[in-house]
Amino acid sequence: MSRSPFHTIVLAVIAAFLFMQIREKLVQLNTPPGAGGTMMPHRNIEPAAATTETLPDTGLSAPEIYRQVSPSVVSVANHALVRRGFFSFQVYEVEQGSGSGFVWDRKGHIVSNYHVVHQANSITVTFPNGQSFRAEVVGIAPDYDLAVLKIEAPAELLHPVKLPEEGCRLEVGRQVYAIGNPFGLDTTLTTGIISALGRTITSMTDRKIHNVIQTDAAINPGNSGGPLLNQCGRVIGINTAILSPSGAHAGIGFAVPFETVERVVPQLISSGRVTRAGLGMQLLPDHVTEAAGIRGVAIYTVYEHTPAARAGLEGLKMNRIGELLFGDIILAVNNTAVMTIEDLQALLDPLNPGDEVELTLMRNGRTRRVDLALVAEH
Repeated sequence: MSRSPFHTIVLAVIAAFLFMQIREKLVQLNTPPGAGGTMMPHRNIEPAAATTETLPDTGLSAPEIYRQVSPSVVSVANHALVRRGFFSFQVYEVEQGSGSGFVWDRKGHIVSNYHVVHQANSITVTFPNGQSFRAEVVGIAPDYDLAVLKIEAPAELLHPVKLPEEGCRLEVGRQVYAIGNPFGLDTTLTTGIISALGRTITSMTDRKIHNVIQTDAAINPGNSGGPLLNQCGRVIGINTAILSPSGAHAGIGFAVPFETVERVVPQLISSGRVTRAGLGMQLLPDHVTEAAGIRGVAIYTVYEHTPAARAGLEGLKMNRIGELLFGDIILAVNNTAVMTIEDLQALLDPLNPGDEVELTLMRNGRTRRVDLALVAEH
C-alpha cells in the first residue's frame, strides 16, 4: 500500500526524534561525571563518614623517612665475659647478641629491648657512621621487654626520633616502616602495613604485654629494639618479636605500642624502674578459682593500710572447722568483665597509681560496687 507524502514526512520526523533520544542516552552513558556533556540526574546521597573527616597527612615517601630517621637508629651489641680453656685464667669479651635501638633524647638516652641487653657484661652502641660508644644501663622493664641505655656522645650525633602527634590513630592497613639491623646488616629499612592491633605477647618474665601491634614489615633477628614508624616517620612502636617456625621473617612481627613506651621509658630514666598501678592485694591463681567453680578473680589477701583494706575488701578466710571460705570475687573493672588475672592486668596496665576504678564485687552471692584508688606496685 502506497504512503502519502504527509505520512512519509511524519515517519521521518519520528525517526529523527528517536535517533536523537538514543544518541543522547549513549552520550550520558559514556561521559564520566564532571567531564562535560549531558549529566545523569544527580541524587542527594549522604557522603560516607570517611570522606567527611579530616584525614591525616599522607606522609613522607620511604626515602624521606629513611633519610630523616636512620641517623637516630643504632646498633646495640651485647658482650659477655668468657674464659677460654679450663686451665686458663684469661678472660675474653665476646659478643653474645645484638639488636637495635634509637635515640630518645639529646642527653644520650637510647631505647631498646630488654632481651637485647639481657645478661650483658658490657654494651656497645654503634651509629650508622661507624662511631661506637660504651653504654650504661639506666633502667630495665623486663615485663614490657624495654630497656634504657645511656651513652656519652657528641651532640651532633644525637638525633632523637619524632614522637607521635597527639591524636595519632593506629589503623589496620596503614603503611608502616621498620629500621634496624637484621642479621647485623646495619640501618636496614623494611616496609609493610599494620596487620592487626590489640595482640598480646609474653615477655621473658611470663607477663603479658598487651595492645601489641602486628605488622608484616620484615622483622628479623637484629631488628629487636628498633623503631616501627608511621607514614610521617614518627615512632608508633618498638619492634620486639616475630612469629616464625624458622626463626626468620614469616610475615608476622610484633611491636610494643608507643603508649606503653611513653609510659615506661620516662620512669626508667627518672628512677631506673617501673611503678605499676595495682589494687593493693594478692590474687588467687586462676586454676584454683576455676576448680572451685567460681567465675571472676578471687582475692587471696588484702594488704594492710591500702584503699582496698579501708574499703573493707576481704580475701580467703578459714572457718572454725578448717574450711576455706572465699571473700570478695572481682567480677568487673569499670563495667568491663574480668574472668582471669590476665584480664584484670590488661585493664589496670594503662592506668597510674592514684587513678580511681570502680570494682564490681561479689561476696556470699551478693554483688556490690566499690570505688577504689590504685596504689603503686613494683
